[in-house]
Amino acid sequence: MFEHVLLVAHVVVLGYWLGADLVINATYRYVSWSRGMPFQERSRLMEHVMHVDQHVRYALVLQLALGVSLASLKGYLPIGEPTVWVAAVLAAAWIILLELVYRRRHSPSGPLLDTIDLALWVAAGVLLVGISGASAGGFMSLPGWLTLKLALFGGVFLAGVGIRVALMAFFRAWQEVAEKGSSDARETAIRQGYWRATAVLIGLWLLIGAMVVLSVGKPF
Repeated sequence: MFEHVLLVAHVVVLGYWLGADLVINATYRYVSWSRGMPFQERSRLMEHVMHVDQHVRYALVLQLALGVSLASLKGYLPIGEPTVWVAAVLAAAWIILLELVYRRRHSPSGPLLDTIDLALWVAAGVLLVGISGASAGGFMSLPGWLTLKLALFGGVFLAGVGIRVALMAFFRAWQEVAEKGSSDARETAIRQGYWRATAVLIGLWLLIGAMVVLSVGKPF
């Protein structure tokens, strides 16, 4: 019964994740192409984008915890049910960190908190890819579909880092518009930032789609 509850939650969180992503991308695009709008209003909408982005981050952490829990209950990972509670505690701690990163982003501690969070995203991606590699190399006994899914999930975390990198130029241009006003060059940089981030996002969605196919079909 408990396993079925976690499986339903796994599916629900995926919908929650993709729904939030679509809202973010649509609003972000609207803001990027709204040069004629007063900057105060554009900034308010961009703050909304950052707020909704929290939901995507929550969802990714929850999916990691749920995935580890289900793999443990199904016997793919060792220890079993105790792993579920460890994953739950770690996920709760990470979500608290995400909330702190968001609420304190303009405070002196903001950059440090953001760096810690970024390091966790990189570590999670590398760890998942590493486990997949260990399984493919025969050091662990995992089904082929799960081995590939772990590699793809690691790619999702690293793609999230890639989106952050792609947005750096956007936020520099955004800050210049806030301080000096709009110009053709700054607006072009804002729109280019949107397209770079969206290109990575599309790649991330393709990874998620492949993970869903593997989870449902378990082809090998």
